[in-house]
Amino acid sequence: MFRADDVILNPGDFCFASEGTRIRTLLGSCISISMWHPRLHIGGMCHYMNPRRRARVPGELSGRYADEAIELFLRELRRTNTLPHEYQVKMFGGGNQFPRSQRAVDIPQQNIDIGLELLEHHGFEVTATHLGGTGARHILFDLADGGVWMKHSAHTVGDQVTA
Repeated sequence: MFRADDVILNPGDFCFASEGTRIRTLLGSCISISMWHPRLHIGGMCHYMNPRRRARVPGELSGRYADEAIELFLRELRRTNTLPHEYQVKMFGGGNQFPRSQRAVDIPQQNIDIGLELLEHHGFEVTATHLGGTGARHILFDLADGGVWMKHSAHTVGDQVTA
């Protein structure tokens, strides 16, 4: 159920907040990473669309890109004087929205690969994932208890569900 104070993340958005905040998003090929600090009840979520920006603008960070979204998280960790290993990290998304088409560049898989690589590189431990497959994922992240709820609606091919 939606609450009036829920934060809705659109593609490219980033939110870092404290207990009492719930963050929602809807994913297709994009990726959402949630981070929660169990002692302080703070954390955040991003919704990135692409692995990297072609031409990075100095001093400007956008949640649209995996590398910059991770840097936004790292800024918040420095601000709150916390460390990557203190967080419960979960990652969702990367669904193929066009499973029957052959594309030269597999953006969903690139989004998954870069996210996992960057998290490991910066010392985050991923505690849960739901990645790849097809279809949409509705995500709700509650900073009161760190719970992340997901509803996955997979595309169907004939009578067979693919996920």
